[in-house]
Amino acid sequence: MKAQHVSLWLLGIVLFLCSVHTRGFRRCLISMDMRHVEESFQDIKKAIQAKDTFQNVTILSTSETLHKIKPLDVCCVTKNLLAFYVDRVFKDHQELDPQILRKISSIANSFLYMQKVLQQCQEQRLCPCREEATNATRIIHGNYHQLEVRSAAVKSLGELGVFLAWVDKNHQGTPAA
Repeated sequence: MKAQHVSLWLLGIVLFLCSVHTRGFRRCLISMDMRHVEESFQDIKKAIQAKDTFQNVTILSTSETLHKIKPLDVCCVTKNLLAFYVDRVFKDHQELDPQILRKISSIANSFLYMQKVLQQCQEQRLCPCREEATNATRIIHGNYHQLEVRSAAVKSLGELGVFLAWVDKNHQGTPAA
């Protein structure tokens, strides 16, 4: 009888540890067709980049910041960069062309949806923010603050394709939320 209880107890512990282990590897993914966002960006890309007066400066610094992000940090960095674009870039950018403004508004609405998905993941503790993720976001914010606000917003909008490609690459699949 004791052996049976010990066996059940060990089985319970093994199942618990397996569930904790697999939960740690679950990724929070955004199941959203990014084509609409990418098309909206492509429609305004030339007009935005034509306004960029700092061609030799980057904010997202493709090769260094985003490509060094580890899989465990993807959710946090995505969440932070979505907030960066929604709370800072889209608000700082001043656009007079109504067609470009509509496209930016469409992209911003898509970003708000993605933020909502990632917020649900964070509530389920599937979106941890480790120091590496925070540092990567801090570098991007620092790059942004080195430029005058309007120039930084234009630069960030012009580099939106880098972020979209990174999101598309790192969030393929179905959502964990």
